[in-house]
Amino acid sequence: MPDEQPALAGCRVLIVEDEWFLAADLQVALKSLGANVVALVGDLDEALDLLANGGFDIAVVDINLRGRLAFSIAERLQQRGIPFVFATGYGADQIPAQFAGVIRWEKPFEPHELLKDLVRLWHRGSG
Repeated sequence: MPDEQPALAGCRVLIVEDEWFLAADLQVALKSLGANVVALVGDLDEALDLLANGGFDIAVVDINLRGRLAFSIAERLQQRGIPFVFATGYGADQIPAQFAGVIRWEKPFEPHELLKDLVRLWHRGSG
């Protein structure tokens, strides 16, 4: 009986989150499913630079990065067809209409409970 591949084996993930402990917990949870977290970044400008270089399949984006809104990141991800989720304390009513279909994880959340959303998005994008 062959070994089953982890659900996110080979998936490259960008985490854009300025709350270090939350980002680290998410990284551990993602790695447990075989994902490769290519970057953990909490700064808007650094995230935009990483986005320009690519190299990831999925992103988790906090909307508020040290007081700066990250909708420009979300817009670029949409333009490139890269699936992403919002990890935020913001309510749905505070998110622009163009992102209405984006999954929103409301803080505080338990990373392991939300990984199924990433698995579904990744398999939709790669399948």
